[in-house]
Amino acid sequence: MARRKRKKKQDEELLVDIVEARESASDFIDRNQKSIFGALTAFVLLVGGYFAYKYLYAQPKQGEAIEQMYQAQWQFERDSFALALTNPGGGYSGFLDIIDNYRGTEAANVANFYSGISYLNLGQFDAAISYLNDFSPSGEIIPMMKYGALGDAYSEKGDLAKAMGYYKDAAAEEDNEALTPYYLMKIGMLHEKEGRMDEAKKAYEQIKSKYPDSAAGRDIDKNIIKVSQG
Repeated sequence: MARRKRKKKQDEELLVDIVEARESASDFIDRNQKSIFGALTAFVLLVGGYFAYKYLYAQPKQGEAIEQMYQAQWQFERDSFALALTNPGGGYSGFLDIIDNYRGTEAANVANFYSGISYLNLGQFDAAISYLNDFSPSGEIIPMMKYGALGDAYSEKGDLAKAMGYYKDAAAEEDNEALTPYYLMKIGMLHEKEGRMDEAKKAYEQIKSKYPDSAAGRDIDKNIIKVSQG
């Protein structure tokens, strides 16, 4: 089983597109990395500060885990996903060691998310699903990102029914100007791939109606025209 295995990926390969012109999870994260993972890190630090203050003796590992995870986060931001997982350098722990050595801390919980995204980018989709399922999200955009990443993992495995379910969960989770139309676009594209042009059109028209100024909304007319002709 892929989970918890500490070996380097043998075959370097890009994530495979499931539909024409599909954006992968990493594409979106790359463009919004600073804001999204800045918020995630701030969340970890905030929780860390809370526990350090209130449970100084009950949970002393939280602050240590946050400090240990710094280098892995840096490698992640450099797209060095394999290093981030197991050997970030400088004597610091990778995400997998954070999970194993600091169980019960919020840092270990967040390391599950980072690990899931790392494995997704490395093309190890079963491992990505496993770690993402172990992650307990909170806040506004983080649950959406979990569902969306699970959708990407299942779509890459060819399980388009499960992918659709997770994309719908992501789009319904929160009304977010950036992420909601992004996942609606994926919903529309999956419907289109499966020949459900009417359903695809509904998703695209929802983007046009509610999110016309989003990245997806600015060019959505061409998608609507395409499925209307199909």
